[in-house]
Amino acid sequence: MPLEVNSERGRLVHEIHGLGKAGGDAWLQKYLGSPHPVLGLSVPQIRGILAAFRKAHPDLAAKEVNALAAAIYGGPTFEEKSFAVSLLDRHAKVLDDASWRLLDRWVDESVGWGMCDSIGAGPIAKMVYAKPSRFQELLRWTKSPNFWRRRIACYALHDFVFAGELDKPFWLLEGLLVDDEFWVQRAVGTWLRECWKKDRRRAEAFLRKHVRGLPPVVITVATERAPKAFREELRRKSKTAKRPRKV
Repeated sequence: MPLEVNSERGRLVHEIHGLGKAGGDAWLQKYLGSPHPVLGLSVPQIRGILAAFRKAHPDLAAKEVNALAAAIYGGPTFEEKSFAVSLLDRHAKVLDDASWRLLDRWVDESVGWGMCDSIGAGPIAKMVYAKPSRFQELLRWTKSPNFWRRRIACYALHDFVFAGELDKPFWLLEGLLVDDEFWVQRAVGTWLRECWKKDRRRAEAFLRKHVRGLPPVVITVATERAPKAFREELRRKSKTAKRPRKV
């Protein structure tokens, strides 16, 4: 039986709002950097709603998933948008080119690390890994004037890094090493740290090769698991010369 998008949207949104805090959660909204009101649901609560929905609707097609996700994403709250992203993420195996176009529009609207990191490391990462030709899209995103899109490009490396396939991650991250934006710098450091966990020697060699002018936050985050001596070496060498950001 085809999914009744409007009725399912109404039911899911009612459930989401029913679990939210009265008056929302202003502290959490500030913490997530969200321009949208935050109801204060926990991650397990969102996952519980999604798990129950998937159990009731185990065989949805991409067209149905896209339509329902778009309808829920149009709501005013962070949780509605987050649920829509999670809905696509949990149905990654059936997503199609229309799903990619939908996500691309959401990327332009994403603000704050809370939303950007979940959309990047979630459905976008899965779709890029499943169809590597989309990696060229990520490379174009690194040139975007929208720094949140550049940050999302970093988080979209998730599946490559966790699979230990580091060629593409190092290629993309190299282009953002001296990005001017703090939120991009921190993302670069995060994914260099994850690369270090997978291949310490290669990550250390990469950092040494590109050390000149590295922003302090990149070094700090990238070397969280590294020996203190290596971190201090990078900090010392990074100050010996500056280089302009690639454009």
